[in-house]
Amino acid sequence: MGERALRGTRLGATSYENDRNTDLAPRQEVPYTCPKGHRFEVPLAAEAEIPSTWECRMCGATAVRVDGEQPESKKTKPPRTHWDMLLERRSIEDLEEVLNERLAVLRAQRRKSA
Repeated sequence: MGERALRGTRLGATSYENDRNTDLAPRQEVPYTCPKGHRFEVPLAAEAEIPSTWECRMCGATAVRVDGEQPESKKTKPPRTHWDMLLERRSIEDLEEVLNERLAVLRAQRRKSA
């Protein structure tokens, strides 16, 4: 490449390489469909492991392969709520006792202010 081609350009701004005389890796088009009905294809290398899910290009939902296996659903525990954690520490009888004590304190404060 001549010195003239580089004059007046920033380094890294433009590539002067071309893809002549290069062999691209073999590719395959894998179709996916999202729950909203969008259908699209993703080009992947022929030897690549094909994922069963892909993010939809149109809406961002999780799309699944058209011809492939459905992803295995993972067993997940239901989320623990505040009430569940409270019941691990105290019984219903204890909670009723604490509630009655707090109500008595609040009623006493209300009588003082009235």
